Amino acid sequence: MARRVVVTGGSGKLGRAVVTELRTHGWKVVVVDKMPHPDSAVPSVVADLRDFGQAMEIVTGVDSRLRRVDAVVHLAAVPGPGLRTDTATFENNLMATFNVFTAAQRAGVHTIVWASSETLLGIPFATPPPYLPVDENCPARPESAYSLAKYLEEAMAAEFARRNPESSLTALRLSNVLDASDYAQIPGYQHDATMRRWNLWAYIDTRDGAQAVRKALECARPGYEMFVIANADTVMERSTAELVAEQFPDVPTTREFSRHETLLCIDKARRLLGFEPEHGWRDEVPASVPSNA
Repeated sequence: MARRVVVTGGSGKLGRAVVTELRTHGWKVVVVDKMPHPDSAVPSVVADLRDFGQAMEIVTGVDSRLRRVDAVVHLAAVPGPGLRTDTATFENNLMATFNVFTAAQRAGVHTIVWASSETLLGIPFATPPPYLPVDENCPARPESAYSLAKYLEEAMAAEFARRNPESSLTALRLSNVLDASDYAQIPGYQHDATMRRWNLWAYIDTRDGAQAVRKALECARPGYEMFVIANADTVMERSTAELVAEQFPDVPTTREFSRHETLLCIDKARRLLGFEPEHGWRDEVPASVPSNA
């Protein structure tokens, strides 16, 4: 029997890629968002997840599409700092996540994968990280109302998992989400490394972000788990070692870097989820400066 998953925020940039990925791999998907999914063949429910009653309905009974839900992918959120006021961002994201977690638990839906954020690693790195590459062991350092809400979501997930040993809650600390239409911007970064220093020149292709979501669902096990999710490379044509030497000369490094290796370490996701990025900007954009620049 095909498994049914609710994808909140499924009409957004990453959400659309997640819906495609899950449907391709045999999941029955229902999108919950403030607007219907652009593909009319994808069942959609318009809901405001800040309202607990609506959150409860999406996992218990909106006509025959939602009579049995096996998992929830929670992507719905104000997607970054500075897009709305701090108060509105914090309230929207934290309350929507609390409502989704609580509704799923009460409905007996034990598997939740949701979008946390790279911002918990200390973005925009006005204070340099303690070491490079940063990984899941790096102490969280929320620097905005947006990242503070994400930090509290992760703490909340750990407590939900503790209180309900059957629950599986997986946080994906997703890097800056880009799709093919965004890659035209990347040549403009090449002559000034400070333009993308704020997140260590990292990104995640929507298709690879969707892959990480699917694999987190497939690998779900009881408890709380958190993964850094980024592409394997940077947005720069200069080498990672050069960038670190120039921009973070006093930060310790834990290994030698391959040519364009990401500074958001994805070793844990590779090891436990089988995550391996397959798409990237280098396949889409011609080189704009010599590779030895």
